[in-house]
Amino acid sequence: MFYTRFSFSLAKRYLSLQPQTHSIKKNIKKILIANRGEIACRVIKTARRLGVRTVAVFSDADANTLHVHEADEAYYIGPSPSVQSYLNSSKIIEVAKKANCCAIHPGYGFLSESVEFSDQCEKENIIFIGPPSKAIHDMGIKSTSKLIMAEAGVPIINGYHGENQANKKLQAEAQKIGFPLMIKAVRGGGGKGMRIANTATEFLNQLESARTESKKAFNDTSVLLEKYISTPRHVEVQVFADTYGNAVYLFERDCSVQRRHQKIIEEAPAPFLSEQLREELGLAAVKAAKAVGYVGAGTVEFILDKEDLSFHFMEMNTRLQVEHPISEMITNTDLVEWQIRIASGEPLPLSQEEIKKHGHAFEARIYAENPRDGFLPRAGLLTHLSTPIPNSFVRIETGVKENDIVSVHYDPMIAKLVVWVSFIFIY
Repeated sequence: MFYTRFSFSLAKRYLSLQPQTHSIKKNIKKILIANRGEIACRVIKTARRLGVRTVAVFSDADANTLHVHEADEAYYIGPSPSVQSYLNSSKIIEVAKKANCCAIHPGYGFLSESVEFSDQCEKENIIFIGPPSKAIHDMGIKSTSKLIMAEAGVPIINGYHGENQANKKLQAEAQKIGFPLMIKAVRGGGGKGMRIANTATEFLNQLESARTESKKAFNDTSVLLEKYISTPRHVEVQVFADTYGNAVYLFERDCSVQRRHQKIIEEAPAPFLSEQLREELGLAAVKAAKAVGYVGAGTVEFILDKEDLSFHFMEMNTRLQVEHPISEMITNTDLVEWQIRIASGEPLPLSQEEIKKHGHAFEARIYAENPRDGFLPRAGLLTHLSTPIPNSFVRIETGVKENDIVSVHYDPMIAKLVVWVSFIFIY
């Protein structure tokens, strides 16, 4: 059992350290946001504070949504299905050129981790507010990323990451690793293409299931095999790097509370870690970022064994994460501002020694779901919406308003509740 004691002195300090308004020094004056919903609104908020104009894009389903109204300009890009709109990279580039945008912010999801889209932006002389395409490529394929991390000295989980995908080869490697083991799509994300094989007899069935889902989601059936850690914690580290060779970590987030391999509750910093272990995680994450010549915002994900506190590299998300607000809350930073500044050629705003953590933050993802049907996504009219009043300790990250339609075409997450508090545990 624990009790919470609020620290008003630390709260006062927290308020005094909130990000201040500064103008962008270089050439980013207008940004197209190649996304929708709450992340589009999030980027617009920071851009407005920095004096940067924003351009929204929208599909048929989003013609009257919040991000369209909040942006300085908005352009129609196609029918509701994402493949005909938000994934239509040529159309988005066309709009960016028409609107005289010098940069594109991809948000997360959709085109944010697309090597092809990043290359398209470069060819059209448009700044892609994200990492170099090579880093996206190297980290986007799990088997490739594991090899790079192993060579860089970042601890990885024992497993098979080879190109030989024959059933016989995979069965043999599974026997070497031992059961239970995890089967993962090499291009996976969001829990798709992941299966646990508890015994050798169920391995082939689980392999086929993982391949089928991976083919549908990523058009790729390649998998990797890893030892399954039975008592895991999912701990990830927020990293940032600039074009001058500098890289820092902004502490870690615990994302262990998941459903169907999808994060639903996140907290920062991760509880019950020693300061030494925090530093080891952070330094390993920075080492991972430098190994691929990373630039911008990224998240290095680790599996932490609850029993012996060993940690192993799992993957790197080469974009801003959904849960980035809790890292902002404990470090008094605006990571979207950092993205824009680094993309404009500026160095990192803070050195590692200057980045301090303050208090504790939680994020809860709010989904449109049907609890009577296993909490599966539910589309329809949002007839009622009531949220807490935002302040310095409570953030509401959303892209919807009352009477909006929750579309079948997009992710059912409609909002994030983010809270900050200073507390102590008393047992």
